[in-house]
Amino acid sequence: MTQTAHTAASPGKQMLSEQVHAHLRDAIMRGNHAPGDALKPQDLAKERGVSLAVVREALVRLVGEGLADRLPNRGFAVPAFSDHRWQEIAEARRAVEPVMLRMAVERGDVDWEARVRAAHHRLARTPPYVPEEGEHYSDAWAEAHRVFHRTLLEGCGNPVLLDTFDRMWTASELARRWSAQRTPDRDGAAEHRRLEEAALARDAETAARVLARHLSRTASGLTGPTHGETAEEN
Repeated sequence: MTQTAHTAASPGKQMLSEQVHAHLRDAIMRGNHAPGDALKPQDLAKERGVSLAVVREALVRLVGEGLADRLPNRGFAVPAFSDHRWQEIAEARRAVEPVMLRMAVERGDVDWEARVRAAHHRLARTPPYVPEEGEHYSDAWAEAHRVFHRTLLEGCGNPVLLDTFDRMWTASELARRWSAQRTPDRDGAAEHRRLEEAALARDAETAARVLARHLSRTASGLTGPTHGETAEEN
């Protein structure tokens, strides 16, 4: 009987953990918790009306996704935008993705071209910001953005490289949102249009160069002055 009760309770705990995880993930992604903010399990458990164990389980998942840090003897916190990990991820992406794009341009067929054009159209027509989703770009735009970049690279035909892209993309999502907030004058739409044009023109070298520059601008947005600041102020 005890074993039955335990088995019945486990799915409920798992469901609560999923809900808390989703809530915290959305809150961090939408800027409700600023870079470096503490994520106190006791406070979060009280706020959500769940046990401390449920909150800790959700926070550990966030750590695994790169959306939270586990601090020795100090609980959890949102990563800092100055954390060196973002530059390391950007460096890895600049090493891998332009190579994948060259392969995609050389190997992609007509169906790949059609998917790239459709993905770019969707991205260009999706509003980046909606007031009800906070200060960072919307979930719909984030998904359209991911699909466009992944579709560009799918022409490479290498599932191992695509799995690597998926992991790096997930790990860098928070950094992308912070970078966009810090550099609101950046013309990302023009950058994406140039990527599409170079890829569909089958100009592998130009496409790879444009992509590398695109990735570099995202990373530099986290280290340079914010909008309205000067280098001297930093």
